[in-house]
Amino acid sequence: MSLPERRDTVRFPSFPDLFEWLESPMFGLRPFSRPVRIEDFTDDGHYVVRAELPGIDPDKDLDITVDQGMLHIHAEKTRKREEARRSEFEYGSLSRSVALPPGADPDDVKATYRDGVLEVSVGLSEAEKPSGKRVPVEH
Repeated sequence: MSLPERRDTVRFPSFPDLFEWLESPMFGLRPFSRPVRIEDFTDDGHYVVRAELPGIDPDKDLDITVDQGMLHIHAEKTRKREEARRSEFEYGSLSRSVALPPGADPDDVKATYRDGVLEVSVGLSEAEKPSGKRVPVEH
């Protein structure tokens, strides 16, 4: 007897989700470097990456580089809070590398950090046009 074929899609976890799963209480693993959560989009002739990096000092703890078509974000997080009869510290290394789209200008890169969010803008030599094509459905 054979099982019927399944046609539904299997969703594999994204790379950042995989690290969160490995850090769950069941496994208790801590990778050396944790991935940075990002969103990216094209806006007005620029490729924009927003990264969630709360609790860092951008002057001391943040390193952003562009090399061979890749944007690299690396941060070292160290923080210590002390209260009466108690102290708590948080530390770790966070990093993420993102492939830049075609036409990205490595000499036109700007970064800002506000309210725990890093925003990196990379100029594009030609405005990115959506490469997708809408396909009509016949019925």
